[in-house]
Amino acid sequence: MSNLVMPAPDREILSRRREIARHLRTIVPGEGVIDTADEMRAYESDGLTAYKQLPMVVVLPSTTHEVSQVLEYCHDEGIKVVPRGAGTSLSGGALPLEDGILLGMAKFSQVLEIDYANRCAVVQPGVTNLAITQAVQHEGFYYAPDPSSQIACTIGGNVAENSGGVHCLKYGLTTNNILGLEVVLITGEVVRIGGKHLDSEGYDLMGLMIGSEGLLGVVTEVTVRVLKAPETARAILVGFPSSEAGGKCVADIISAGIIPGGMEMMDKLAIHAAEEFVQAGYPLDVEALLIIELDGPEAEVDHLITRVSGIAKDNGAVSVRVSETEDERLSFWAGRKAAFPAVGRISPDYYCMDGTIPRHQLPKVLARMSELATQHELRVANVFHAGDGNLHPLILYDANVPGELERAEEFGADILRLCVEVGGVLTGEHGVGVEKRDLMGTMFSETDLEHQQRVKCAFDDKGLLNPGKVFPTLHRCAELGRMHIHKGQVPFPDIPRF
Repeated sequence: MSNLVMPAPDREILSRRREIARHLRTIVPGEGVIDTADEMRAYESDGLTAYKQLPMVVVLPSTTHEVSQVLEYCHDEGIKVVPRGAGTSLSGGALPLEDGILLGMAKFSQVLEIDYANRCAVVQPGVTNLAITQAVQHEGFYYAPDPSSQIACTIGGNVAENSGGVHCLKYGLTTNNILGLEVVLITGEVVRIGGKHLDSEGYDLMGLMIGSEGLLGVVTEVTVRVLKAPETARAILVGFPSSEAGGKCVADIISAGIIPGGMEMMDKLAIHAAEEFVQAGYPLDVEALLIIELDGPEAEVDHLITRVSGIAKDNGAVSVRVSETEDERLSFWAGRKAAFPAVGRISPDYYCMDGTIPRHQLPKVLARMSELATQHELRVANVFHAGDGNLHPLILYDANVPGELERAEEFGADILRLCVEVGGVLTGEHGVGVEKRDLMGTMFSETDLEHQQRVKCAFDDKGLLNPGKVFPTLHRCAELGRMHIHKGQVPFPDIPRF
């Protein structure tokens, strides 16, 4: 053992790790710093488990002041930082870096204030999505965005990725339901954007921060909008002989001026997997299933059910079932909410994609995806937010079979290119991360990407926050040129500083 010589790079990394961990322990005492390989293994990937990397050090602060000190230290020392919430990201947005620290925000788990008069709640970023609704539902309120991972995903991660969910068609994505943010910049400066009021004057910095994937700052507090629960909500299960017929029905419902509370679609493979897992009472003799929820006053809901049922039948629906009780409505949604884990039971691995298309292109895109599945010799289960065209194809593969992961990635890239080709975008709510990073050029020109990076440089001049994500080619800020600021002008003057 005395003759064993560790390679120089490993010695350097370990030495650097010990040095950084020692300093971080002076900021975050107790068990707030993790620096052994075995203990850091839990942080080696997020929900995109095909990619794994141990961080140099994990730090788990519990106060805004600690976050501020950690970021200030990293900025001064040129240390890269990857922020992480619950790690449910499906695009590799929280993938660690070997030469960077992972900043875990799980200890920020408190609901700080509920203000029913202003219909909002102030929460820490580690509060789970579902916990917000649970905190206010006894007063008849709820938080509208509801990703399928809402039992585990955190509001901070929702802000980073601009998450949606089954009810985003009518009630909007995260960006439509956030009123204020407290953010720590890489320099350690704490700023507040927005508040309990509906709109802020000046630059829309909150809109910029939401969906920024941890590249601009670390969120330490969120003010969310809570809504009064609708008087009535009923769901309709509609079966179709083809996915194309279901897609056409979606477009016809929206074009008729009807905006359901939610409108989700599943294909045959997903239907069977979900029914076997949850036993929600789904029809098994159909090729596609729409779940359409209508909410509002009871008379309005009854009227819309009649109209939607008629549109469905005009599109060749072979089965129409309307929920008669609240338990039945929830059972309809139970299968949809469990679709991802259900598909995990029928395949060793699956690759969950995320692209958004114009609604009228659904029939074309679904047909083309079927052709791509044959071309790549892989199965695909379709589960998606049909109402706003946000697709979530689940590509089934076995990572133990040589070449299957690569084929799954190629299949996914073809799906995303198809989304852009028909007038859509690369992502609806999962973010770009590392998964779609090298496809950004299919949607944006080099000039577009340079302008986006100039925004990052305004917040993160050294490029230390979540580097390697989103941008296929990362320029140094000096290469892009600095924004000209007149003498005496303060950047972002409307942000209160602490």
